[in-house]
Amino acid sequence: MATVDLSPLEKDLLDITQRDFPLSPRPYATLARRLNVTEEAVLGAFRSLQTQGVVGRIGAVWAQGAVGSSCLAALKVPSARLEAVAATVNAHPEVNHNYERDHPWNLWFVVAARDEPAREAVLDAIAAETGLPLLRLPMEQGHHLDLGFAIDWSAPAAPVPVTVPIPVKEKRP
Repeated sequence: MATVDLSPLEKDLLDITQRDFPLSPRPYATLARRLNVTEEAVLGAFRSLQTQGVVGRIGAVWAQGAVGSSCLAALKVPSARLEAVAATVNAHPEVNHNYERDHPWNLWFVVAARDEPAREAVLDAIAAETGLPLLRLPMEQGHHLDLGFAIDWSAPAAPVPVTVPIPVKEKRP
């Protein structure tokens, strides 16, 4: 497992953007003004966080059903094909994340599209391209999970552990 040491700017950005990412035409410039640094410094810090595997994605998360249509899906992928199948799934812009699970249905992903027919077309294409069984798990009941948390940076200076994902966008148990 690799470890990383975060700069003060990277720590500030992680703290602020969990719940308060600016909704503005130039959000990185807004963050820069707030932190008294340049927009280039903010962009560089986010690139560094992504390169180090601390941040996987920066983007909006919409409430289920508020815009478009989305669905959790899973594939049964032989381990020898996992990397290639993950690349096929990732090639679809409608897939916003995927992850490997220790389960017979071992590659899980979310597809979000403009409407249900478009979503189903993407899922059908992935099934056809991979030739694998595909499980569709549309949400029946929503639950809000607040994934923001306070970070205690005053704790002893231990590097943040980072597991570098290989073929999939995210790996979960």
